[in-house]
Amino acid sequence: MALMEMFRDVWRDSGLDGLWQTLAPWLALDERQLIFVVATPVFIGVFLWEYLRIRHDPARVDPRESLRNFLLGAGYQTTELLFAGLLSFPVFAFAYHHRLLEIPLNWATGALLWVLTDFCFYWFHRGSHRVRWLWAAHVTHHSSERMNFSTAMRQNATNIFNGGWLVYVPLAWIGFNPVWIGVCYALSLVYQFFIHTTLVGRLHPWVEWVFNTPSHHRVHHARNPDYIDRNYGGVFIVFDRLFGTFTGERDDQPVEYGITRPVYSRSLIVNWCHEYRDMFRDMARGGPAGQRLKHLWKPPEWRRDRRR
Repeated sequence: MALMEMFRDVWRDSGLDGLWQTLAPWLALDERQLIFVVATPVFIGVFLWEYLRIRHDPARVDPRESLRNFLLGAGYQTTELLFAGLLSFPVFAFAYHHRLLEIPLNWATGALLWVLTDFCFYWFHRGSHRVRWLWAAHVTHHSSERMNFSTAMRQNATNIFNGGWLVYVPLAWIGFNPVWIGVCYALSLVYQFFIHTTLVGRLHPWVEWVFNTPSHHRVHHARNPDYIDRNYGGVFIVFDRLFGTFTGERDDQPVEYGITRPVYSRSLIVNWCHEYRDMFRDMARGGPAGQRLKHLWKPPEWRRDRRR
């Protein structure tokens, strides 16, 4: 008996085959997490290489914070894995079931989906800075005052619950398979990991014009008044150029990393939830219900008139 057939006999006799048939569609839809699992050892290796280069500069790396960044990222991946099948997958499946077009997967449609996914990411990312409900999750990624590869892993475990993923649903309704939307999204995040560094300067001008680069992303993580809320692109920077949100890194203006209202805590829960706490505290302050609710969709810096 061939070895693979022996394996199949063991599997069939285990009684788990029925369970696998139930779980397989769920797991297949979340190819994103498989990509992240495969990529994570690479991320760790690249960070260790960077750490050896900058370990003597506490302004650029702190080992304790870097470990915390990876733990924050692990929390994000865990909630995505556990809850995406309950929250986002049914919506994507419904939209795809009622799709407008039958779009085959080939090199041309794959490239188109890659660009469209990045277009959606641009608007999702821009909204995550300008809508406080979305910012409450995204702020975790920006709250570090250091820029290194571990900062890319600094994510919020509540992302799956705040609904930002809805911006990608129209792609499924048009006719793109949700599995491949997820793959494009995951590969985009893998690309973005490598632009979280201070070790890479400006690249060739045409690369800087088309793609999001470490230089562009350093600007995005800045809290300098001239830099703040700029360069929202994922893989490409052309959407920022088209929609007026691009700013280049300037030699005469060093980047100051972090957020305008810093939160210094070693707690994962505080790092994930502090902006939700502040937002709901602002909403609890007296005033008409309509004014209170505006804290959900107004920009993070918006404040109510004290008389309302």
